[in-house]
Amino acid sequence: MDGPVIIREMTAGDLDGVLEIERITFPSPWSRALFERELVTPFARSFVGLWKETGQLVGYLCFWLVDQEGHVLNLAVHPQYRGQRIGSQLLGFAVEFCRKQGVRLITLEVRRSNYRAISLYQRFQFQPQGIRRRYYADSGEDAIVMGLSFGDGKPLSTL
Repeated sequence: MDGPVIIREMTAGDLDGVLEIERITFPSPWSRALFERELVTPFARSFVGLWKETGQLVGYLCFWLVDQEGHVLNLAVHPQYRGQRIGSQLLGFAVEFCRKQGVRLITLEVRRSNYRAISLYQRFQFQPQGIRRRYYADSGEDAIVMGLSFGDGKPLSTL
């Protein structure tokens, strides 16, 4: 998927930029230690988006691949760069990466109030699969579980 960023694997050298975006974006941001653990976990995949013109880190995505399932853990774009299809490019990259690895189902959780993210996931054909009540500890907000299946992968029916 061509777009405004170059996507590559996240490294420890990216963590300052990743943490800046994380803290701006999320009410309960991940710690440096959590990102460091993702970088060494065998089934974890983490990628960054670098603005083509400057090389600045402007977004990232973390997901897990376990057996034939993928799970999106974290996707964020720096607020100054939102609305430029960076989230779409990162998610498209992850979906294609998963497809090439033989993944049958990708799942994720999204805040019920995060309409922008929900819209992005729906554009990629993710479908609501269920609700995780009071999933987010910072606010008690529910999470919508969404899933995308390919091939003979079966979407989740109940959670």
